[in-house]
Amino acid sequence: MPSAWLSLKQQLGTRWSALAVRERRFVGIAAVLVGGALLWMFAIQPAWRVVNEAPAKLDQLDMQLQQMQRMGSESVLLRAAPPVAPSQAAMALKAATARLGDTAKLAMQGDRATLTLTAVSADALRAWLQEARSTARARPVEMQLVRNPRGFSGTLVVSLGGTP
Repeated sequence: MPSAWLSLKQQLGTRWSALAVRERRFVGIAAVLVGGALLWMFAIQPAWRVVNEAPAKLDQLDMQLQQMQRMGSESVLLRAAPPVAPSQAAMALKAATARLGDTAKLAMQGDRATLTLTAVSADALRAWLQEARSTARARPVEMQLVRNPRGFSGTLVVSLGGTP
């Protein structure tokens, strides 16, 4: 391998010597331009892009961190809250379901409740889930929802109180 490399080097040196001064200058300028383009494409441009995109990415990550911290503090508050009696949890779920109107139907089965939805908006569903979590200590355990142009339809099963 080294002898092949030396042979190639000698051939290139011979060709270089055979070129006129003007041709050498053009080959040198072309080499500098190609080298500059390669340097820009593989070293400078990616670093430049990272520097330009970093502030927006940092802001996005800060927002995610704040949201996770809020959720963590809410989790701590919910764990520290006293348990809710099953009858009280059922009443809270029924009240939350009544606010959804005739688009939702609640069926209680022991420590679980099944909510059947028909064309419920995302905001109304989110409000129901938040109310169920905070007042009845209910946790979603199973969802089978379909989103259509009028809203969400399907079933949502929640577990009441401190039961897993």
